[in-house]
Amino acid sequence: MGKSSKKKFNFKRIIKTIIIAFFLVMIIIMSVFLIVKFYKEEPKPLPRYISSIDKEVPLYDYEYNEVFKLYRGTLINSYDNVITNNDINYKEVIYDENKYLIKEEDLVEDYNDVIKETNLFVRTPVTVYQNEKDSKILGFIFKGNEIKIVGFDKINKGIVNMYKIEYEDTTGYIYSKYLVDTKDKALANYNENNTYNIHKDRSFYYNLYGGSPKKLDYYPYEKPSFTDNKLIEDARTLYLNGSDGVLKNVDSYIKLAKESNINAFVVDIKDGYLSYKSEVAKSYSMKAYNSSSRSIDDYKSIISKLIDNGFYVIGRIVAFNDSHFAYDNPNEAIKENGKATSWTSAYSRMAWEYNVMLAKEAIELFKFNEIQFDYVRFPEDSYSMSISNSYNFKNKYKEDKSEAIQNFIFYATDQIHESGAYISIDVFGESANDYVTAYGQYWPAISNIVDVISAMPYPDHFNRYDYGFTKAVWTIPYELLCAWGSSASKRQKEIPTPALVRTWIQAFDTYYDPSVIYDADMVSKQIKALYDSGLVNGYITWNAGSSLEKYKSISGAFKKEYR
Repeated sequence: MGKSSKKKFNFKRIIKTIIIAFFLVMIIIMSVFLIVKFYKEEPKPLPRYISSIDKEVPLYDYEYNEVFKLYRGTLINSYDNVITNNDINYKEVIYDENKYLIKEEDLVEDYNDVIKETNLFVRTPVTVYQNEKDSKILGFIFKGNEIKIVGFDKINKGIVNMYKIEYEDTTGYIYSKYLVDTKDKALANYNENNTYNIHKDRSFYYNLYGGSPKKLDYYPYEKPSFTDNKLIEDARTLYLNGSDGVLKNVDSYIKLAKESNINAFVVDIKDGYLSYKSEVAKSYSMKAYNSSSRSIDDYKSIISKLIDNGFYVIGRIVAFNDSHFAYDNPNEAIKENGKATSWTSAYSRMAWEYNVMLAKEAIELFKFNEIQFDYVRFPEDSYSMSISNSYNFKNKYKEDKSEAIQNFIFYATDQIHESGAYISIDVFGESANDYVTAYGQYWPAISNIVDVISAMPYPDHFNRYDYGFTKAVWTIPYELLCAWGSSASKRQKEIPTPALVRTWIQAFDTYYDPSVIYDADMVSKQIKALYDSGLVNGYITWNAGSSLEKYKSISGAFKKEYR
């Protein structure tokens, strides 16, 4: 009987175990079911990009009220479920750990699809780049033309930096800031505060063949401020040419500067010859490359010494008066009777590239605060050249001379700013007048774009009785530069975003009759006249030989305060 009783007990235990196991299995099944159901009801949000034709896109609450906006290109998490209200489809998104609604059309999976514009119009004549990475030029498009958009390089706060466009039989890149969304806007001229009307009908009393102000651009141009490179607003500047006699003696110039209230230097990068053996020059002009025997390291040690001593340092590049480049690239030069002259044509996009690539190399290698372009013009005798049948300016795009100068400055300014430096342009003193010069300089069209404009109103470069004076004007520099400065100040007020005015002053003697020694007093009179005329952003000494002895003799003028 004991054995039978034991067997019965085991049977019940088995039944009990089966029942427990059954319930455990059911619990597991129910748990799995609930988990699956939970994940079906709470799908995982997926990364999406905000897309629009506008720079910002609204987010809404669940009552379809706009809450705030986000920049297009923003990465955001989105659920795939669609909510429809008043025939508009929305999707749920998570931003900053909160849920919102966004229109379904404003989300894309691919970052390359975040812009929706397909066609735009050129508001300001624009350079077309071969790619988005360097300064190589593909072509040029005039104001009012429609372009097809096929991509972009990058977006910052919803704004495209450069658009990729269809150009002829290929693609290129252009800066977005020169484009608008309609042809009417593109063809319009900036006329706030009567800006365009001030300029459009100006002309000399006869045709100088420099161009018409009405074809130029006067839109505001945003001037940068680099956190690690502050633009100096009162630059008291010595000029140093690139010769060994000057640069090997840089310590003496530094000593003089520190004793004389000088806070900046202009140093030659290219003036006929190069100041160092530039790798950029190898690609554009071997004659230029071979014009210098100074190594990159030797030149760097000189510029570094100026920077290390606390000076603001400006690299000077003579742009289009370039016999070396013209010799190596005769098809880019102005031609006389079919033969290349020593002047590169300011219409030459290859010359544009060379000068800007040289500037960017110098900024990268030597850390210049600013690049100054000189000879940004056609030759002085452009009027006589223009009325002669002997000269060919090689005008590929049929631009006025003043258009070519402004268009080069747009290109150069964009590229120099991309490199983190400022840009200044030298102009003749004549350009402070209210007409376009024969060589293509028009003060408002230049000053409106660049960071600094540096005119050259040397007293002995004026006609003897300019401005109605009865004495030779080089004998009365204060009176002369007050008269000239008044004109320059007027030009500054005729544009929305004028540059700083840092003016070249005469630091050499005059040998006309009567001859004049430009001593400290005569130099001081020039500086005072500039400041009294409202041109308070400093000066640069012009002495072609950068004579240390001359600078010492006039240093008393630098020690004075003029502001």
